[in-house]
Amino acid sequence: MDFAFGAEAEELRARARSWLTAHLTGPYARAVGLGGPGSEHQEVAARRAWERELGRGGWIGTGWDLPAGAYGQQRLSLTGQVVWAEEYAALRAPGRVGHIGENLLAPTLIAYGTPQQQARFLPGIALGEELWCQGYSEPGAGSDLAGVRTAAVRDPADGLYRVTGQKIWTSLAQDADWCFVLARTEAGSRRHHGLSFLLVRMDQPGRIEVRPIRQMSGTAEFNEVFLDGAVATEVVGGEGQGWTVAMGLLALERGVSTLVQQIGFAAELERVIRAYAASPAPDPVVREHLVRQWAELRVMRWNALRTLGARGPQGAQGAEGDPGAPSVAKLLWGGWHRRLGELAVAVRGAAATAGPGLWAQGAPYELGLDEEQRLFLFTRADTIYGGSDEIQRNIIAERVLGLPKEPR
Repeated sequence: MDFAFGAEAEELRARARSWLTAHLTGPYARAVGLGGPGSEHQEVAARRAWERELGRGGWIGTGWDLPAGAYGQQRLSLTGQVVWAEEYAALRAPGRVGHIGENLLAPTLIAYGTPQQQARFLPGIALGEELWCQGYSEPGAGSDLAGVRTAAVRDPADGLYRVTGQKIWTSLAQDADWCFVLARTEAGSRRHHGLSFLLVRMDQPGRIEVRPIRQMSGTAEFNEVFLDGAVATEVVGGEGQGWTVAMGLLALERGVSTLVQQIGFAAELERVIRAYAASPAPDPVVREHLVRQWAELRVMRWNALRTLGARGPQGAQGAEGDPGAPSVAKLLWGGWHRRLGELAVAVRGAAATAGPGLWAQGAPYELGLDEEQRLFLFTRADTIYGGSDEIQRNIIAERVLGLPKEPR
């Protein structure tokens, strides 16, 4: 395949770079390079304002399957989306707080929502004014999503649902305005039957409680969300169709964003390589592993471009796409990033086990982590969250290779 970009794409690249350079100033300059995985707590207010700046520029929803300008957004081809994403990452623009709404909920509403639901929610996402989080995983129902127990009962008086249950590992829940929740609306139903895809406003005091989950890296990107009779205003795709909608959403989860992620990976790898080059006694075994990491990252990029090229014109997973592609991508980057974290501390040697300011007189224990230490600790979870490696291998085995399912 030819992975080169044409003249039109390079013109867009120059325009995107110019816009980003002109706008990453003032309060946004403080957030440059901040807010990525493992650092979602950084400069939240500035990044939320930056989301609105992107909306004013028409840079949100560029890949939505809608006419250009329907909600103020530009319309970019799949190649254009890749170019924009690459420039965004290359200039280290702030970590997005609106990506769940833009890349997951909005395409799902376009595919399964009613015109009224689209008119209500898409403008807020396109303008960067309403943030979303994803209410899927639960204690005991993480990678095995069909085991969700959160229940929703429809109130005949007003037609709204009252949702009760617990969600966990919910990114951005502490800042989100809305949450899309997979809940069981049919009492006594099992597995993927009787589920519905509900939209729940987060600002419901006494009915929704968000508790940050502090990780071993010292930060708290994920949250527990407790729902106690929380009101759901909308059901997407119809009652009982939640599994179909949820699976449609997950097929969108690893598209163009995979390439953005890889640019961040490349910057992390470069930092580790520089540390290796500066070490007084470089270990040849570590050097071999670094070379392998570089080669594997190139392969990941080519695989992502090949996969996107096999999809529809806007990069959506269609019947012609590879049903195992998202799982293959997750297996590739999860293991790669975890190994990079291990190499980051291996390069540092004994110094990687210590940090400044670990203890303070009369203060609680705090980790004084640098970037390499945080990389090592956070990447321990890469092969678990977003669907564990075991689940991804099962998907490939059952849905792509046609092997028999594991006995339950």
